[in-house]
Amino acid sequence: MLNVGKIEEGFVLDHIEAGKSLSIYHHLQLDKLDCTVAIIKNARSNKMGKKDILKVECDINTLDLDVLAFIDHNITVNVIKDGKIVDKKDLVLPKEIKNIIKCKNPRCITSIEQELPHIFMLADEEKEVYRCKYCEEKASESAALW
Repeated sequence: MLNVGKIEEGFVLDHIEAGKSLSIYHHLQLDKLDCTVAIIKNARSNKMGKKDILKVECDINTLDLDVLAFIDHNITVNVIKDGKIVDKKDLVLPKEIKNIIKCKNPRCITSIEQELPHIFMLADEEKEVYRCKYCEEKASESAALW
């Protein structure tokens, strides 16, 4: 049995789709922080079959919930203080995301004005569709994350 020690302050991201933890690690920019991170891949799960888990020991305010919710709003976020779970955060799709994905439309103002932020608005919550604020281009499934 694998034993990963408990953390004193930080967060545990649970129920990550198997194989996606490294991508989440990079998109949350955890590689730029000076903190302890444990990545558990392909853990057994009754609910999902297999899952990934991220344990991060750092200031809990460093977690960008919007990025995480955009990537997968089914992830469970457990907030840890003094070695115990003190809160569970439910992720909801953000109404607006900024500089998380890039607009692919070559006629969009963001392709000409490089300093403009790439802003996408939630157009259809049920279908999880985001559209560019400027040109209304639909974010594709393969949209490149920032």
